[in-house]
Amino acid sequence: MNDPWKNSRPGGEGRARAPVKPRPLSSDEPARPAAASRNELRLYGFNAVQAVFARRPQAIRKLYLADYRIPQLQPLLAWCVKHRVGYRVVEESDLNKLAASAHHEGVVAEVLKAEPAPLADWLRDLPAGPALAIWLDGVGNPHNFGAILRSAAHFGAKAILQPQQSPLALSGAAARVAEGGAEQVPLVRMGDQAGAIAQLRGAGFVLAATVVRGGTDLFATALPQRLIYVMGAEGEGMDAQLAAACDLRLSIPGTGAVESLNVAAATAVLLAQWRQSHR
Repeated sequence: MNDPWKNSRPGGEGRARAPVKPRPLSSDEPARPAAASRNELRLYGFNAVQAVFARRPQAIRKLYLADYRIPQLQPLLAWCVKHRVGYRVVEESDLNKLAASAHHEGVVAEVLKAEPAPLADWLRDLPAGPALAIWLDGVGNPHNFGAILRSAAHFGAKAILQPQQSPLALSGAAARVAEGGAEQVPLVRMGDQAGAIAQLRGAGFVLAATVVRGGTDLFATALPQRLIYVMGAEGEGMDAQLAAACDLRLSIPGTGAVESLNVAAATAVLLAQWRQSHR
């Protein structure tokens, strides 16, 4: 029986050739095999996988792709051949099963997770000068999380800060929505709330609670050079004690035709306003 993870041989100017015949998952292979360990994550989406390849290719453990993606993924396939990383050309239906989604864009990869950095380490390595980060208080929807990561990467946020007990973690869906942003913006794990606030203030940051109503007009406020936007959960909003502990309370004014923006859209507006103030 042929090894299902045997690489193709490189050919033609050092480029990897596809397997001779696309081989769909056989009946004795699980349609959506579990990741090899809790340290691995199944990513899907062209830009999400390409971003991992660009920044930490050594994290890639397995690759599945549709035949139409072979030309665009030649550098990645050549890397897989060189480093003996298994890849397979499979049918579209198999990719749907592997990703548990039809939005895989022709490629699925098993990769090692990037673990969140401790807050102290992130602050130690952060350069002096203007800096912006986002504190997510209870945000859980993976599509919102992915959209926040995409906006954070676009506007140059330095990190996503997560409370000590937050269950939020990068998923395949979030990484696809982030369109590569998940590899650009590090996740940072904080300790207890009071200690984290003290550490951030000690590094020169001002904390701004973002509230639907009752806050200062975002567009009429001089935003500090070193700022943490604290974003509340979808639906429930921000923890009242955390909001009270922040230095500023900011609201995004609108027409009133709807109650508010969702957390991902609000984050994009907040990030853009800070970027405009601190080019």
